[in-house]
Amino acid sequence: MRDRNIRNLILGGLFVALGIVVPIAFHAIGVGPVFLPMHIPVLLAGFITGPAIGCLVGALTPILSSLLTGMPPLMPPKAQMMVVELAVYGLLSGFAYRTKKLHVVLSLLIAMFGGRVVYGILAAYVLPLFGFSQVPVFYPLTAGLMTGLPGIVIQLLFVPFIVWLLEKQRKAEKSSPNTSLR
Repeated sequence: MRDRNIRNLILGGLFVALGIVVPIAFHAIGVGPVFLPMHIPVLLAGFITGPAIGCLVGALTPILSSLLTGMPPLMPPKAQMMVVELAVYGLLSGFAYRTKKLHVVLSLLIAMFGGRVVYGILAAYVLPLFGFSQVPVFYPLTAGLMTGLPGIVIQLLFVPFIVWLLEKQRKAEKSSPNTSLR
């Protein structure tokens, strides 16, 4: 049990690092907001490490990325809203898949929907506190959906495939005899 917790913490750190590095590449060619590159490592963290580490990865990644790279920006408070949105992504993907044992695609859809709803609520009620125009609550599910459609398609195609590959690898490791060197 302890080894699994340490493994999950290490994997969580890896997913945070990926959540910082991958967007840099996408933003360098100007397609970051379209392909949602920070979302994929956070979603994978939830699927692979479970809801607690997934939530932690989702909360840490945007704020660390903002402090290290300036993306997402702290003002308007996009990074702060993404902290909550991505924490929900990591929490829900891990909870639906690991705890409730739902199918990977259904778990992904639940996480994506939940995170977008939370982001919409924050945009509607937090942005005005900073002097910005209020955004309709369902903007992330309507116009935001259209803007991020390529990223959503990539998530729907690659996240289940990557989870399947990693689960297959994990099962192979469990079934093979210990071949450690002495």
